Amino acid sequence: MSREPTHIDAKGRVHMVDVGAKPPLARRATAEGFFCAAAATLDRLEAGALPKGEALATARIAGIAAAKRTDELIPLCHTLPLDGVEVDFERVTPERLRVVASASTIARTGVEMEALTAVALACLTLYDMAKAIDDALHIEGIRLVEKTKHAVPA
Repeated sequence: MSREPTHIDAKGRVHMVDVGAKPPLARRATAEGFFCAAAATLDRLEAGALPKGEALATARIAGIAAAKRTDELIPLCHTLPLDGVEVDFERVTPERLRVVASASTIARTGVEMEALTAVALACLTLYDMAKAIDDALHIEGIRLVEKTKHAVPA
């Protein structure tokens, strides 16, 4: 699907899209990414036994905080009144941890960037907390999984 660029004005200059005429809708977005490490590293991470401490709680807080500050981190993102942000972790293989974040709001524009930012910062936090014990860490597949929007109930 090809679309016209929305962040370029008629003169070819970058600008913030004006969403003022759009109706507020209930919006939700979910993103995922994978934190990859040695099985022993993920065992220690899940047990809260990394040298830097309880990594999952720290990464969850980092993801939520990042979602709340997305407009400060990514140029041209709108400031959104987030109603909720969730960050969860699921061990999908011995060497892969799935990081999932969802963000919700009632607004004139979507929350995809907030969900993606939450996943990215949660993964980066896990990386920072595990790098002292594992040289083969990597992050894979950060992507939008789902986005929804619907009218706000009256």
